[in-house]
Amino acid sequence: MSEVRQYGELATQLVMESRRSTQTDTLLKYNDALVRSLIREQRDLEKVAEPLALLDGPPAPALIVIETAITRNKRCLLAYHTHRTDRLRDMYWTVGGALPHILSNQDIRGRLSPHEVDFLREYHASIMNFRADFADELDIMASITQPPKALHVLVRVVRDCGEIQTELGSINFKKGERYMVRRADIEHLIVQGYLEEEIARDATSTSAASLKTFGFLANLGAP
Repeated sequence: MSEVRQYGELATQLVMESRRSTQTDTLLKYNDALVRSLIREQRDLEKVAEPLALLDGPPAPALIVIETAITRNKRCLLAYHTHRTDRLRDMYWTVGGALPHILSNQDIRGRLSPHEVDFLREYHASIMNFRADFADELDIMASITQPPKALHVLVRVVRDCGEIQTELGSINFKKGERYMVRRADIEHLIVQGYLEEEIARDATSTSAASLKTFGFLANLGAP
């Protein structure tokens, strides 16, 4: 009886990890050891339940207890992994779908299992395929909590981010420079912290930023 009472303890630990993750609003490191231990417990329970299920007559009380433990363990495993995939999706959209930004962060990468890395890559590929069908009309990566007030935005480069393809061509964003560009082309860079949105103080500053961008694209140099 004491052994039966221990069933479910590992599953409870997994659920408690998910709860701590929610309370602290962080993604904890994937507990591979605990998951493997729970899977081994599942296999042991199934081995014990198999001969009991072959007995004639009504189900033995021990079989009911074991099957209940097996079902609960499965639900807790599913809940743990569902919670983590939900957190990964939230993280993906928080950075505007910039998968390299997530995977290049060693702190985040160290918390993920190899299967979770594969999930993020496949999820990103699915989003990109879906987005390609109507990218010219709608940017599904843009924020919905703070909808843009204009198609173009004045930005200041906070960190060098190299050449970025826009509707006007390729722009090499260098730290300290300002550009007037289409928001949809650089929204993800604002989210990642490479660019900072600015409000033009007057028409002259906005015009100057626009001329700088157009001049650069036309290989005329900065005005």
